Amino acid sequence: MTLKITWGEASARRMQRQFLAVPAPAGSAVAEVVGAVLGAHAQVMSAAELSVGMRAEGVTRADVRAALWEDRTLVKTHGPRGTVHLLPSAELPFWTAALRAIPSNPSPFAPDVRLTDEQAEQVVTAIGDALDGVFLTIDELNDEVVARTGPWAGDLVMPAFQGMWPRWRQVMHRAGQSGALCFGPHRGRKVTYTRPARVGPDAALTAPQAVAALVRRHLRAYGPATPAHFAKWAATPKGWAGDVFGTLARAGEIEEVRFEGANAWVAAGDTRFPAEAVRGVRLLPYFDAYGIAAQPRELLFPGASYTRALAGGQAGNYPVLLVDGVVAGVWHQRRQGRRTTVTVEPLARLTARQERELGEQVERVGAVLEAKPELVVGEVTTGPHA
Repeated sequence: MTLKITWGEASARRMQRQFLAVPAPAGSAVAEVVGAVLGAHAQVMSAAELSVGMRAEGVTRADVRAALWEDRTLVKTHGPRGTVHLLPSAELPFWTAALRAIPSNPSPFAPDVRLTDEQAEQVVTAIGDALDGVFLTIDELNDEVVARTGPWAGDLVMPAFQGMWPRWRQVMHRAGQSGALCFGPHRGRKVTYTRPARVGPDAALTAPQAVAALVRRHLRAYGPATPAHFAKWAATPKGWAGDVFGTLARAGEIEEVRFEGANAWVAAGDTRFPAEAVRGVRLLPYFDAYGIAAQPRELLFPGASYTRALAGGQAGNYPVLLVDGVVAGVWHQRRQGRRTTVTVEPLARLTARQERELGEQVERVGAVLEAKPELVVGEVTTGPHA
């Protein structure tokens, strides 16, 4: 008989495995927490610091920065979906092997802007060669890439936030995913890039093996899930994901379950779920891994939260208030000096217990960010990703 899983059971297990039910104990390695969530989104560094710190007792932004720049147990690079993530340094060979093997969705750029496959490979190789053993700003890296490839790479044809970027930058994320590039420490106010010490793919792990391992890890962290759920998380074609799931199912590496009335998958043998739902209040920052990957999205964002906490159906643009494992509001923090004002907009009235837990979560936000927090309950007037 096919196992039937409810949303409450799946939610409880996901939260347990991502240290949202009970934080990782004091002294836990920061990289362990990052690995459990399959990378912490780090386009906004303070959000990554909060993602990690809210999941681990006693961890502050200083600990995350030390793991990144001093201990080097974390690396900041382009991870899932090509977006900037913190990943465990020890896992970088695995990630590069898996990410290189995942096909991208069709290019959003016009044909005369795109790079050919050959040009893209030239650019990635040039980036890795240019960054080997040095730290370069984006302008310095641009000069090196153009010099190593040709003037075509520097054509200003790629639409950007304020003007146009050179053609080569459309595959910059692929350089990160392949192990040719990662972020270095700031030089003054400027971002730098370098080549990571560990570059993949791991010689002991073939591309199919790395993809299979990534699917199993994704299912353990966020399952039950469908090929479409995995495809959305990885920004890859649904058809390709369906073929991968089919291959793994035939090999006995994943197994099918019924999840809220639909077919979904878990890693083979990973069929134990908590009997008790996770209760309580949590604050998660921009693009937190749980809000991005947990599906179905309409169950994670029920009722009014689907409109209020998503930007056109896209998760991550607002920091979210979780109540009993589902999104029940949004929040925003504004730092001024050593103080930070945390404005929380619940979408329903909180109980006295939930109000107390919210206060505790705000105190934890302050501790992670090394600031004195003030809680304001009211409307969040800032827009998405503000």
